[in-house]
Amino acid sequence: MGNRLLRALVATTALVVVASAADAKTVVRMMHQGDPGWVALYGKVAERFEAANPDVDIELIYAPHDAYNEKFSSAVMSKQLPDIMELDAPFLANYVWSGYLKPLKSYVDQDLLDDMTASNIAQGTYPIDKELYAIGLTDSSVVLYGNKKYLEKIGARIPKSVDDAWTRAEFEDYLGKLAKVDGVKWPIDTFRGYGIKTEWVTYAYQPILNSFGCDLIDRKTWKAEGTLDSQACVDALTMMQTWVKNGWVVPMSSGTNQFYAEGEPAALAWGGHWFYAEAAAKMKDDVVVMPLPKFGDKSVSPDGTWIWAITSQSEHPDIAGKFLSFLLKDKEYRDFAVSQSAYPGLKSFAAQSPLYAEGGPMAVAFEQASKVAVPRPPHPAYPTITSAFMQAVDQIFNGEDTKKTLTAAAQKIDEDIADNDGYPPFGGN
Repeated sequence: MGNRLLRALVATTALVVVASAADAKTVVRMMHQGDPGWVALYGKVAERFEAANPDVDIELIYAPHDAYNEKFSSAVMSKQLPDIMELDAPFLANYVWSGYLKPLKSYVDQDLLDDMTASNIAQGTYPIDKELYAIGLTDSSVVLYGNKKYLEKIGARIPKSVDDAWTRAEFEDYLGKLAKVDGVKWPIDTFRGYGIKTEWVTYAYQPILNSFGCDLIDRKTWKAEGTLDSQACVDALTMMQTWVKNGWVVPMSSGTNQFYAEGEPAALAWGGHWFYAEAAAKMKDDVVVMPLPKFGDKSVSPDGTWIWAITSQSEHPDIAGKFLSFLLKDKEYRDFAVSQSAYPGLKSFAAQSPLYAEGGPMAVAFEQASKVAVPRPPHPAYPTITSAFMQAVDQIFNGEDTKKTLTAAAQKIDEDIADNDGYPPFGGN
């Protein structure tokens, strides 16, 4: 009886030890967004990492794309930041200024840091301390897609490089001609269907301001009045308002992807790099990829995308960095990114992406990145900047006075900066 009790106690103790070992797993929480394909992929990568590191549990926290910032704010308010967070690059300055992120270099594999493209480094770097706070496999760009058969009907010139981009006169002449082509309901889809809850409007339309010679904010004084409502910006948004009034632009109510929808009702598309995979799958060789037009002296394109950072509240930044390194090197992750026409942010990934190589169908996007890309303003007030601009664009497209609307947006931005004493050390209050 006594020996059985002793064996039972030993067995029970062993079970407790095993259970305690299981309970002792280090939990690393990662917050992310993404379409279902990406979400499924993150789950598979996490499983592979856990198999290789049985003492670690990767907990994935999904947030919908258009509600991501609200969910992150909730995490901040409840002091439950994840260890790893995905963030949209232009918001990095706000997050670093607010103290939410850790410098990244000491946690991520050196070979990955050495592999980053210049624009990838730029999108993950805080301009004040020059530290790297985020890294990604990818970057981004916007190009002008054209329906080859429609362009041939109007005899349009097909530009082959950034230096050869359409001028404003050519672009608007083609819009007018395309409006009269049989089968074309709208000459261009600027993806108004994305709405103003995502970052699209600022990301995709800022280059038009830059090409006109103005900006969302003065990047030296950090004041918006006198810049966002300057005559150049008023001219740029008035031009776009005219496109809408002319019925040349796919309306918001018609959703997105009218370029390759049934009947191909939109002749051109002002679309992100990710759009290529979808359009090419539907339209094959009828898709033409061109640089964004020159509205002033030069064409300008955007950059910056969703990248990965380690938060300041992480108690396991070393393991978080180990998982990020694992993710960025994962073969299935990279293969899926290639299938989605992902824009390379690592040099080794660029070598895997013939789409963007010289002679590839998206080569002009890579050329834009090296020649004419302008990031969104790297300032802690960026959430206010983009919100004010997107609302102003929506109002202007709906017929409001351009000058008055841009001045109101500029004042809203400057008031936020003044309310935060200029977001020191940025200044501008």
